[in-house]
Amino acid sequence: MKVHLITFGCKANQYDTEKFRQELQARGATIVDEPDTADACIVNTCTVTTSADASARKAIRRVKRDHPDMQVLVAGCSAALYPEMYRQMDAVDTIVGGHDAVEVANGIAPDAPLMEHHEEPIGAQLLTRNERGTRAWMKIQDGCDRRCSFCATRLARGASRSREPDDIVAEAKNLATHHREIVFTGIHIGHYGRDLSSRTTKSEHTLARLVERLIHEVSDVRFRLGSIEATEIDDHLLRLLETSGGRLVPHLHVPMQSGSDNVLRDMRRWHTREQYRQRMHEVVARLPYIGLGADVIVGFPGETDEDFAETRELIEELPFTYLHVFPYAVREGTPAAELPDPVHSTVAAARSKELRELAMQKGLAYRRSRAGQAAEIIVEGTGRGLTEDYLRVELDGVSDDDVGRILFAPLAVGDGDNLVASIESGVCR
Repeated sequence: MKVHLITFGCKANQYDTEKFRQELQARGATIVDEPDTADACIVNTCTVTTSADASARKAIRRVKRDHPDMQVLVAGCSAALYPEMYRQMDAVDTIVGGHDAVEVANGIAPDAPLMEHHEEPIGAQLLTRNERGTRAWMKIQDGCDRRCSFCATRLARGASRSREPDDIVAEAKNLATHHREIVFTGIHIGHYGRDLSSRTTKSEHTLARLVERLIHEVSDVRFRLGSIEATEIDDHLLRLLETSGGRLVPHLHVPMQSGSDNVLRDMRRWHTREQYRQRMHEVVARLPYIGLGADVIVGFPGETDEDFAETRELIEELPFTYLHVFPYAVREGTPAAELPDPVHSTVAAARSKELRELAMQKGLAYRRSRAGQAAEIIVEGTGRGLTEDYLRVELDGVSDDDVGRILFAPLAVGDGDNLVASIESGVCR
């Protein structure tokens, strides 16, 4: 059987798709890049916004329209939250409400035997490699115990569940044989280990302890944190960012959502504007440079012009290098859906545009500040790479043989204010 995979959403979803791929390959399936040659298609859905749901439905209809005989299986967060919606779609053959790789594979190839040559058994818990890209996603936990009023992902993913540290270390060793960078992902990685610690009295499990163990036990790979809350960047984790010699790269994505305490309260966030502000300044002061990103929601119910001005002022003050800005979208079943005083879509769109333009200016200023400085650039393809502080770089002189290696080279600003680097002025290993 030939299977085509379509993934929407976050790095956790991308990791889950890799588990789907591995499980299907263990049963003899071939994963194909184009749907034209496929017998079946798996759509791994996202429900973080209404547009994510809509994009998944559009892709499903397109695949079935172009390939009427293809088996279409829908999985992921949107399928978990809105199974009835997908049942009513003629284009959907099978629904898996979640991300279980065995259940997904059973939905496509239930009777397929394990291939003798395959390294991992059916239902294997450890990922051996990421087929897509030079960097590997590694999910360390799933679900979330917080109750942000706007979030549907928690409803789809459930409570926070941490993976056992020994399993994570073993998986990291697998991935390190194929990848030079491993990205920690999950739904709320800052809560890693809390559920494990409650089940044992031997030791406390924290994200920082896990990272430190991986740095010591898994060599020849650099690690990158996924999204993490400001209040969960503890001193131990910050010390690792400072002292690991680049093994834990200087890049943090720290959701802010709003710079107004009024809005943060209605969002049921657990940090104040000042708590976020202080921690970001503390982080930046400890490191010579850092890629710093954030999520921001504009147009949340009740957000006034004054609230938005506070958000903009905080963004102007903090040294962000990029932002993910989203106009608020009502998510059925969340507390925010019941809030009064909705913000008109045109106002939310204008605020979103304003912050995105500000983010572009701040990103440009940071790129220019890095010109002339050395960087560790993972070669993602011929002519392109990614620095440790999450900057895209145009590369000169690299070949297909260099993909996946790390280039140590000074950065320069090229045409269009893009960063450039050359293998002639650096070392690739």
